[in-house]
Amino acid sequence: MWDYTEKVKEHFLHPRNVGEIENADAVGMIGNIVCGDALKLTLKIDKETNRIIDAKFQTFGCASAIASSSVLTELLKGKTVDEALQISNQDIANYLGGLPEEKMHCSVMGREALEAAIKDYKGEAEVIASQEKIVCKCFNVSEEKIRKVAVENHLTTVEEITNFTKAGGACGSCQSEIEAILKDVWSIKEPPKPTPGPSKKLTNLQKIALIQDVLEREIRPRLQADGGDIELIDIDGNKVIVGFRAMCVSCPMGGVTLKSIEEKLKEVVGEEIVVSER
Repeated sequence: MWDYTEKVKEHFLHPRNVGEIENADAVGMIGNIVCGDALKLTLKIDKETNRIIDAKFQTFGCASAIASSSVLTELLKGKTVDEALQISNQDIANYLGGLPEEKMHCSVMGREALEAAIKDYKGEAEVIASQEKIVCKCFNVSEEKIRKVAVENHLTTVEEITNFTKAGGACGSCQSEIEAILKDVWSIKEPPKPTPGPSKKLTNLQKIALIQDVLEREIRPRLQADGGDIELIDIDGNKVIVGFRAMCVSCPMGGVTLKSIEEKLKEVVGEEIVVSER
């Protein structure tokens, strides 16, 4: 038996804005009945102000799916399109007073339906499903979705990915691949090692320039690709002080990332390098 909040029960038993808007300005459809959950979101938008004036939904799914869809339509009304895109799946869950961990995928479905509807409104072509690499065939979950949900919600375990996407929750054959994706998301790929050359002692200026080059060309692009960033704060002898920025600030894998950076600088600059965070 799921431990639902009173808000979840209220929006499940008395959902708001059920139905479909005729001649909708935006339509977002996510999921399918075969996989157990499906959501169709329709929006009416004032084209002069880009403000959402009405939102309706049709959901096939559990109590959490219905409640999440109901809350989403309430959150959308009155917001501009850009403001609506700031609504995260965590915002939906928080508005409901929380969802059981095993039901967080319902809030993710709401967020995805919103993104699909806004793309429809803006006339942006959707990614062709056949071009995506499907990791979980039981629930038709792509690698792109797993990476996106992991970064947005700071997910670090296969169990968490299953709770938020259903991937890995049926036959389980894809769990090892999900684990590999998570390791890739929360670590820095080691670039090809340069051909060893004759060792020589670096001057202080050369050492500083080399550290800056490694951080800017190899470390930052990788972190920025996943919504994070890093800043070089100071270099004091062999001690390199950095600061995490953006998504890296609250990342649970920050220690692992810091160690990976240190190992890379030890390899390129010198074994005496020590990296710390401020």
